[in-house]
Amino acid sequence: MFKFKKIVTLIPVLFLAACAGEEFGDLKAWMDESSVGLKGHIEPLPEVKPYEPFIYAAFDLVDPFNKSKMAVARKSGGLLAPNLNRPRETLESYDLEKLRMVGSLQRGKEINALIKAPDGNLYRIKLGGYMGQNFGMVTAISESEISLKEIVEDSGGDWVERTSVLALEETEQKK
Repeated sequence: MFKFKKIVTLIPVLFLAACAGEEFGDLKAWMDESSVGLKGHIEPLPEVKPYEPFIYAAFDLVDPFNKSKMAVARKSGGLLAPNLNRPRETLESYDLEKLRMVGSLQRGKEINALIKAPDGNLYRIKLGGYMGQNFGMVTAISESEISLKEIVEDSGGDWVERTSVLALEETEQKK
């Protein structure tokens, strides 16, 4: 049995040795001849500039996120805060940009504006009424426009007034 194992391992070794003979000499000669003029050229590495760290020089400037400066600015802004306890009117549930003035009515000295809401309903508003989502109070009504005083919150959290105008919407006459 031991001789059989030796013979079985010796046979593949003999086959492999037979393949390593000089019968592929012409192939080796062709490869040597073809690779004579081939020399690879590798470009040199780029020059590495030394790292220069950034020097932060703004330590002496005012810190925009300083909480004490923001607290001082907020103390003056509470005077214009809107009255959140008053009952809200119907037109305050719509953006001012989506409301349209379509006309006006005058009875004696009192003038009312006609407002068309996005839901398609027509509303009447008078001087001192509220409309728009920014606590807009009607300050003036004319035949062609409504002037409002809105109270909005600025980026610092303070309430500020701004004036807005809602102009009469011109409709084209059908011919």
